[in-house]
Amino acid sequence: MSEGGIVERIEPTDFSAALGERYLAYALSTITARSLPDLRDGLKPVQRRLLWAMLQLRLEPSSAFKKSARVVGDVIGKYHPHGDAAVYEALVRLAQDFAQRYPLVEGQGNFGNVDGDGAAAMRYTEARLTPVAMALLEGIDRDTVDFRPTYDGSEREPVVLPAAFPNLLANGATGIAVGMATSIPPHNAGELFDALAWMLSRPADAPPPTAEELLRFVKGPDLPTGGVIVETPAVLAEVYRTGRGSLRLRARWHREDLAYGQYQLVVTEIPWLVQKGRLVERIAELLVAKRLPLLADFRDESTDTVRLVFVPRSRSVPAEALAEQLFKLTELEVRLAVNMNVLDARGVPRVMSLAQLLEGYLAHRMEVLERESRFRLREIADRLELVEGYLRIFLDIEGVIRIVREEDEPKPALMAAFGLSERQAEAILNLRLRNLRRLEEEELRREAARLQRERAELEHLLSSESARRKKLRAEMLEGKKRFGSGALGARRTSIAEPPEVDPSLLEAPVERYPVTVLLSEKGWIRALKGKLEPGAEVRYKEGDGPRFVLEGHSTDRLLVLTADGKAFTLSIDKLPGGRGTGEPLSLFLDLAKGVPIVAARILRPEGRLVLGTRKGFGFVVREAAIAAQTRAGRQIVDLAENDALRVAAPVEGDLVAVSGTNHKILVFPLAELPERTRGRGSVLMRLGGAELADLLTTSGERGIVWRRGEEKHTWREFEGYLGRRGGSGRLAPPGFPEDHRFGFAP
Repeated sequence: MSEGGIVERIEPTDFSAALGERYLAYALSTITARSLPDLRDGLKPVQRRLLWAMLQLRLEPSSAFKKSARVVGDVIGKYHPHGDAAVYEALVRLAQDFAQRYPLVEGQGNFGNVDGDGAAAMRYTEARLTPVAMALLEGIDRDTVDFRPTYDGSEREPVVLPAAFPNLLANGATGIAVGMATSIPPHNAGELFDALAWMLSRPADAPPPTAEELLRFVKGPDLPTGGVIVETPAVLAEVYRTGRGSLRLRARWHREDLAYGQYQLVVTEIPWLVQKGRLVERIAELLVAKRLPLLADFRDESTDTVRLVFVPRSRSVPAEALAEQLFKLTELEVRLAVNMNVLDARGVPRVMSLAQLLEGYLAHRMEVLERESRFRLREIADRLELVEGYLRIFLDIEGVIRIVREEDEPKPALMAAFGLSERQAEAILNLRLRNLRRLEEEELRREAARLQRERAELEHLLSSESARRKKLRAEMLEGKKRFGSGALGARRTSIAEPPEVDPSLLEAPVERYPVTVLLSEKGWIRALKGKLEPGAEVRYKEGDGPRFVLEGHSTDRLLVLTADGKAFTLSIDKLPGGRGTGEPLSLFLDLAKGVPIVAARILRPEGRLVLGTRKGFGFVVREAAIAAQTRAGRQIVDLAENDALRVAAPVEGDLVAVSGTNHKILVFPLAELPERTRGRGSVLMRLGGAELADLLTTSGERGIVWRRGEEKHTWREFEGYLGRRGGSGRLAPPGFPEDHRFGFAP
């Protein structure tokens, strides 16, 4: 025992078990008390506490606004012991009409905007409840829901709200917990009320409705910022059947015709939760980078409404093609995630279908109706007891006055004289004298009869499920009148089938003409229009000269391979023209400093290359497989220490001829060389201490041609040189060049 009489007890515990137990407690707390909404009212704890605190502050829609700081202070002081910034952020989101389909808070001041700007500080903004929030709180003072003590036991808060409005599906929810998340898009309240009323009109024992049946009423998500969902009915049905999936959401656009056949494309609604400011920046970046070939200009003409203007490159560009290109490359089209993961009535997280969510909401409203009916029955019983007492004394008011004046303990005397209960006697003694004239017998009897009729109706309601379903259905139809009509109830998001657009229309028409690409010894590059005539004079920088001369077209791409085993591609139309001496290739590609260029050729998507390294390794690769789309290129040859890519020869025959610096040649079938997209390769020829000098592909009929001085020699006598890949080869025939290179093939 330690000082002060405190008993110390240390119990050994397995570390992993203790850690797991504590992490599980944290995970459950995050799931149930922070991230996932309740199936019944569609709210997370902080949102529910905000609405409850605002009701306590009497911030009804008809009341004056109060500072947001006052609301946040009450919430964190009484109900939600978290940081004020997080609570204020939750309050702001409930007030944003571009985030909430049916805002629960009416804000006054700067609560942010669709551009992505944040709200003003809480000391500058004011708030009060909206009619939708009041519908969620409706009946909370009539024992319709359970209450529990707050975190410090000083107050009480509702476990759930009565929710006379289907908030979970109407406003949606997003959240990330530990190991799970939720993403429920907003829906149209009028459609939800229609679906609920239809479900209540069916027999109680009817099978659960199918997704296809519910889609007759709930057409799909209805988002605050509008837009168009482009999915087939089958995809929508699958999402609502399983509670999971994703939907394509696009901006809404239209074509505005201008003079002389010109037009512009105007976007008036952007996808939900997309920040317009970031969207505009992204489009501008793509336009500068020439990633939008069909677009000539772009303007943001938005005021309090969205208006983004896109000018096509020419009037011949179809508006649909321009729109499709924008959808493909920008956030004018997004994937709307659907993961209907919620806490059920027992607080258990579950992914539910649309039918299960609606049935769960109806079960909650049925419980609220029953509890409210029982509460009203208790009120009627209390009032009837008093009315009956008043009726008993009505004919002898003078006797009541005499007892009160003469008896020391008037209550027992009244109870004995008139047969009253203690509560009835207390109520009579508490009457003011001026109220005695109002105790008219006929009025009391009418009130008693009215209360008895109401009691009979409530007792019938509680005893008949069909009567309760009928009453709930009437409530749903009334809810549609309140929240599903007018400007608030009009559907904002359209549902459409995915359009069919010819993919060829998405590419800008590019003029195709012959070009000659010149790449010098020092790496300067340019593209001359047309073919280079024999004997034509071409200028280079002093001390520089030609390395690669390639004939192609303006629409082709250039394939460049470097000694460090990398492949690069570059569009020829991006190269400088023929004036001057060109520009360094390093301006267009991230070439390693000092690394030689091994090969440069016009990319042939169907072509193949044989790659060979200095140490005699190699493989076959398809040109299309190594075409890199970035400046950094793509690593295709994994090089050992002190090795480098030496040769990249096109496949133009069924034989591979390899020469080494030891003046030996080996010829073997191309089929023996594996095809890869990356690697070190296989042994081409055993070189000993020598290095690979050259390689090419050919056939027996074509042979190999090399030049010695002014003479051209064709060699077809391969018989003594044919072998298997990886052999040592044989000394080259007489006349083979001293640099051990084949020169060129015919």
